[in-house]
Amino acid sequence: MKNFCLTISIAVLLLFLLNGVQAQTITTKPNQVELMKIFIGNWKAELPKDTVYYENIKAFGTGFECYDKTEVKDKMITEEKELYGYDSKLDKYVGADFVKGKDIEIWAIWFTSNTKYEGMRYSDISNPDKASFKVEGEIKPPDAISQNFIMNGKVVMTYNFKRVK
Repeated sequence: MKNFCLTISIAVLLLFLLNGVQAQTITTKPNQVELMKIFIGNWKAELPKDTVYYENIKAFGTGFECYDKTEVKDKMITEEKELYGYDSKLDKYVGADFVKGKDIEIWAIWFTSNTKYEGMRYSDISNPDKASFKVEGEIKPPDAISQNFIMNGKVVMTYNFKRVK
């Protein structure tokens, strides 16, 4: 009789465990390639002190190429070109930023949800909590993006982009 009760108890326990496993929801990772298409186009962010940041992003395979410039009172003060590509092993975009007059920077950028993304120097992605500088952004439909620049854990600047034609 003890063996029968033990067998029934084990069977009931297994049924509960199996039911618990089946009831778990499967979370899907954001589709990086599809979500990055949101950025394609022309963007403008108006900053303090008569400063305007422009960005033009074009698709290039599963990546994109960018041209950025910053103007103060219609005079260009910075110019930048970027080339990013999707790395399927990392499930992130990795790219080179060439700011005229400065050293190259290698960055990684990825979506953490369907509306939020992060970016940081490639050298920091193995330990993101210790990154001294990073970007966190949010897509604001239909045609806006809010992007925070974070240095040593504090927001130091926010760009509010609007899509332009």
